[in-house]
Amino acid sequence: MRKIPESELIINDDASIFHLHLKPEQIAEKIILVGDPARVNMVAANFDKIECEVQSREFHTITGTFKGKRITCISHGIGTDNIDIVLTELDALANVDFATRTEKPEKKQLTLVRVGTSGGLQPFSPIGSYVVASRSIGFDGLLNFYDVPQGVFNLEFERSFCNHVNWNKRLPSPYVVDADEELVQKIGFDMVRGVTISAPGFYAPQGRFVRLKPLDEHMNEKIISFDFNGEKITNFEMESSAVAGLSKLLGHKAMTVCVIIAGRVDNNMNTNYKGSMEGLVERVLERI
Repeated sequence: MRKIPESELIINDDASIFHLHLKPEQIAEKIILVGDPARVNMVAANFDKIECEVQSREFHTITGTFKGKRITCISHGIGTDNIDIVLTELDALANVDFATRTEKPEKKQLTLVRVGTSGGLQPFSPIGSYVVASRSIGFDGLLNFYDVPQGVFNLEFERSFCNHVNWNKRLPSPYVVDADEELVQKIGFDMVRGVTISAPGFYAPQGRFVRLKPLDEHMNEKIISFDFNGEKITNFEMESSAVAGLSKLLGHKAMTVCVIIAGRVDNNMNTNYKGSMEGLVERVLERI
């Protein structure tokens, strides 16, 4: 049995894990992930009872109960690099014995639902709609650093997408990974289902042009026109590919659902989306 070195699984002096500052008993098996640390309070306002609250950097955690269900809500900040930290450390809290630094023989399966905001790319994913990422395209390259077994990536989809957009070799190789289908059906049965792109940035990686011109000014047009056996790319965000991919590798059930706050086709924006987000959170809490 491999003993995980101190430099690879860092445990603080108070027996909490390095970045999240959480102890194993402080997380539930049902977890809601949000980007904004302040949004954790909004989710937890629905809890019947709060068990613990921990804040470390951008990682804000509250664990409590909602209608008899024990739930953890944790903020992950922005980007798949943060998801790499959060997913790895949550899994370690669930499935590593901190005393011996070895994997537990019996693994816990976590249920993880990321609730976020996103930019819509299709007429059927307008501002205010809720879009479930049935599958995600990772522009970030994160999963390519892991030893990924055959069957996790949808290679046919990847090839078709790269050919359609004439993918530039300067960029990280995109990967395509599916969300947990059972969880998608349970949470998002009455929502828009689509393909979500996780971009490694907010500006040029999503085709925005402020002062620095994107490498391919026509990339969004090609993304919008892409069709894979009837599946269209519905939205941009920055985390769903890593949530789905790392969870699949670690044996957890995961998905992402976003409220659309920006229309990338007609260039409109809704910054007053609090009500739409609260409605989405309520649905997820009821269904998780």
